[in-house]
Amino acid sequence: MLPTYKVNHQQVSTFLTAGNVKFMLLHGGKGEEVVKNFFNEVYGYYVKLSMNPFYKYDTPISSKSFDTRVRAAARAYLS
Repeated sequence: MLPTYKVNHQQVSTFLTAGNVKFMLLHGGKGEEVVKNFFNEVYGYYVKLSMNPFYKYDTPISSKSFDTRVRAAARAYLS
């Protein structure tokens, strides 16, 4: 995980994967462990998506299943 920065009363946390994919999260100040667990779960979903033979690397993710899972993780970790 990369550092967390404050911007206008919000915090921006980033996560860099081994494949140089970057995830960013804008949140209201959740603990580092919570944010780390959220990123790890989202990264797991991304790995599963990237193994799909129909997904083309470095293109926008349009999978509704991926979106639903990330939103559920956000509710679980960040609410």
